[in-house]
Amino acid sequence: MKVSYITNLYPDPENKTGGIFVHRRLECVQRLTHVDFNVYCLPCYDFSPLLEFIFQCVRKPYKELPINLKMRNVTYRYLHFKRATSVFLMQKLNPCFNSTIEAYYARTLIDDFSLHSLDLMHAHGMYEVAAGNVAKLVSEKTGIPYVITLHGSDVNIVMRKRAATYVNTLERASKCIFVSNALLEKAKSFGYSGTNAVVIPNGYDPNIFCPLDKDATRKNLRVYRPNLKYVGFVGGLNEIKRADKLPSIFWEIHKRVPDVTFIVVGDGPLRKKVEQDTSGLNVVVTGRIPQEELAKWMNAMDIMVLPSRNEGYPTVVNEAQACGTIVVGSSNGGIPEAVGFEQCIVQEGRDFEERFADKVVELLTTNHDSLRNQVILKAKQFTWESIISRELEVYKEVLRTHSEPRKA
Repeated sequence: MKVSYITNLYPDPENKTGGIFVHRRLECVQRLTHVDFNVYCLPCYDFSPLLEFIFQCVRKPYKELPINLKMRNVTYRYLHFKRATSVFLMQKLNPCFNSTIEAYYARTLIDDFSLHSLDLMHAHGMYEVAAGNVAKLVSEKTGIPYVITLHGSDVNIVMRKRAATYVNTLERASKCIFVSNALLEKAKSFGYSGTNAVVIPNGYDPNIFCPLDKDATRKNLRVYRPNLKYVGFVGGLNEIKRADKLPSIFWEIHKRVPDVTFIVVGDGPLRKKVEQDTSGLNVVVTGRIPQEELAKWMNAMDIMVLPSRNEGYPTVVNEAQACGTIVVGSSNGGIPEAVGFEQCIVQEGRDFEERFADKVVELLTTNHDSLRNQVILKAKQFTWESIISRELEVYKEVLRTHSEPRKA
């Protein structure tokens, strides 16, 4: 079987943890299956001096990437689109203009010789320039079937801007994989039928995320103090993750349990605010780190908090639980599905931060060894090996269905 992965989510030389759940998936496909695959990434880069200047003021500009990047035997091929100022403005004024860029990527893929022997395309992401839309355009010209995986913000945020186009792409796919039932229901709210849908979450690597001795790990990380409790957060420091309210939650916890070290793993536009508003607390902010280091920090935590305003399916939940760390999450999106324990979910609503802190304190101040053992067992269902075996079954079903008309 030969598969082309087309993705909005990918690493690059400056951020090798980008699209990490796509990368780990591909490593597992390569190691455990006989699938022959290649990977196409869809970056825009800005060659306008004006865009360079504007973006330097607000964020890092999209830079031109090399043609290929090889990471642990997985090779990523970047299909570059040079974005001028006029194109950027058109994208912002009219999201449907992204279809012009998607058509460019589709033509580039169709011209690639490797498509001649291709069995299947698997698109990851339906973001502004949607991998799924590119796969649909290629399929219309070549007859090659395609599968799409929807990860979260592509449905929760972006789909509403191009609902008709996205629904058309999803309906025409051979299969649509959603990482949670909540995300599937959200897509249905935009008019998608769901008849070709299947729910398969992202997985985790049990060789990286596994229980370690907590005190020994804290000593190794130089954050150990006797009789101290450890509460952590892992994710982007942005409003969707409710990072703007992390300081409020931390202070509420501190009022009730003073001897707490707070660990914040991640980066984003709200990092400075989080650091400023937690001044006076014992807080460690690591920034963005490799998964091997992340597993150590997760093991150091007694409880990881996930108060997000929206989530597709937070992979960090299974990663933390695999380390034996209890996760307390909000009731939004796919968080309850990922957490799997009702007593660890805080309902959205009035006084959310206070109630969230109450739940964390309740778990911190009671013996939770039994729950810790339960979360470890629960997480074992979601290793990459088990997730890939389910995706392979989807591929086989698609190819069987696709071949039927040819036999008739």
